Amino acid sequence: MTPSATAHPPILNLPNQLTASRFVLALVLFVLIEWDAWKACLGVFVVATFTDWLDGYLARRQGLTSTLGRNLDPLVDKVLVCGAYIFLLPEGYPSKENPEGWLHPWMVVVVVARELVITGLRSFMENIGAKFGADWLGKIKMVLQCAALIAIFVTLEAQREQSEHLSWMRPARDVCIWAMLATTLLSGLQYLWRAASVLRNPPSLSEPEA
Repeated sequence: MTPSATAHPPILNLPNQLTASRFVLALVLFVLIEWDAWKACLGVFVVATFTDWLDGYLARRQGLTSTLGRNLDPLVDKVLVCGAYIFLLPEGYPSKENPEGWLHPWMVVVVVARELVITGLRSFMENIGAKFGADWLGKIKMVLQCAALIAIFVTLEAQREQSEHLSWMRPARDVCIWAMLATTLLSGLQYLWRAASVLRNPPSLSEPEA
């Protein structure tokens, strides 16, 4: 049985500490990308994604949900994911060694723009009293964004080692990237549709939340 949320949980509770540690891991990840340390990148990113699941689980389990946690957790997720794609752009950009490329600037713009727009929209909707949390498509989007990054790190390390598995790893990486882009766009459009539906009949600020 899940305990009820604590009325005023301490700011430095364990879930928030895990969220803060994920921010530190994101900074470490960006440095490792610059160093082309792909194995280390994979390890740090897997640990960071695990803390994302763990902090939410502990917050619900221990009744430690808070306004800070609800806002900080998705913000740190966006720093981690968007920052990783930005730092990886030089690796995936078309070049003499990689004429077709696998990560183009417009792809990174799609990811970053979607997160910025929906974050601003969610804040606005909650300010007018509308519930605007993540739905199933948004969660799938997050899973695919992480899966694409894992596939990228694994493929870059295999490329460094001249692995014989590159013939299928590169297409698998590309499929992950395109699937991530499709769900990123679709989930963004879905949020815009939901917001438009709410704004046709906006809730009164005086109405209590259900």
